Amino acid sequence: MKVLLRSDVRGVGRRGDIVDVKAGYARNFLLPTGAGLLANDTMEIQAASMRKGRDVRDAKSREAAEAQRSIIEQAAIQISARAGANGRLFGSVTEADVVNAIRTATSISLDRHAIHMDEHVKEVGTASVQATLFDGVVATVNVEVIAK
Repeated sequence: MKVLLRSDVRGVGRRGDIVDVKAGYARNFLLPTGAGLLANDTMEIQAASMRKGRDVRDAKSREAAEAQRSIIEQAAIQISARAGANGRLFGSVTEADVVNAIRTATSISLDRHAIHMDEHVKEVGTASVQATLFDGVVATVNVEVIAK
């Protein structure tokens, strides 16, 4: 069944795309939630205008993300945590801690899901963390963990 997407749907497509999905998925999810419309031959013009608007919005968002990336990468991000005598933390530094430290240092608010850590930081020192700001725009954040 061909459906015109009215909003971005993960794993299916983006706003303005005409996609072919299973009939049950369209009837039970896309159409009732308003995420899609049944596509017909005349919807191509509407789809093109939706894609054009999406592209303009994405360009502005990408520029803003690039500006945020340069600010975040230059900022000195410090997190203080309780640690033992050997430098091992009581607990760990998580994505939420990194987001709070970035917000404090730069006043840029991120979602904790945008932060990618291989594993939580469990020792005093510096760690490198990835922050996905936009599709294809990834900032490398150097986090310094200091003992309280």
